Amino acid sequence: MIVQIYAATSVAGALKMVELGVDQIGFVAGDYGEVFGELTFEQARAIADALRGKAVSSALTMSTDPAEILRMAAAVQPDVIHISSDTGAVGVEAMAQLRERLPDGVQLMKAIHVDGPGSINVARQFAPVSDILLLDTKVSGMPGVGATGVTHDWAISRQIIEQVGGQARVILAGGLVPANVRQAIAVAQPWGVDSNTGTNLPGDPVAKDWDKVAAFVRQAKNSE
Repeated sequence: MIVQIYAATSVAGALKMVELGVDQIGFVAGDYGEVFGELTFEQARAIADALRGKAVSSALTMSTDPAEILRMAAAVQPDVIHISSDTGAVGVEAMAQLRERLPDGVQLMKAIHVDGPGSINVARQFAPVSDILLLDTKVSGMPGVGATGVTHDWAISRQIIEQVGGQARVILAGGLVPANVRQAIAVAQPWGVDSNTGTNLPGDPVAKDWDKVAAFVRQAKNSE
């Protein structure tokens, strides 16, 4: 089971995640004025460089401009580009263009807002132009998809995973914490699981609780 944790804000924090067994480490690459934990391209590049050969680096972008996303990819050089804007803001055609123009070896991850059976068809549309689908939750009034601390219907995620198998790998996200991640895995059967707010210190939008991170990794890995 692949474990992805957001959002690293320093090299030291990212390396601590490696120490605790995190496979894929995410960070916000860019100043969007919208989400917590935003880093300059230079700060994000330092984390990506530090993780090389140790864990997969995932750079989250809120940009909807393919040219700007490509500029970030060139500056930061992560392993994964995470498109976290509203699901329709970077459409299927734009995703296909990005996938063609990204450097070899860079993967493209698309956040999908899971809010009902209609999400299954949306995920099916994006699977052929994505390496990874991140099944997450959107809350009205919050930018993009994710970082809400809210779960969604894992049974719908299970249907998505069954239908996109062979086209894209799937990471389950949205309100996952050490106490529920094993149940989520049992229901949805994803390739990986993700935690952001669920492994933070209480009341802090970015600082990680290392005991929670360790417990999340342990619970996820023991589900195998």
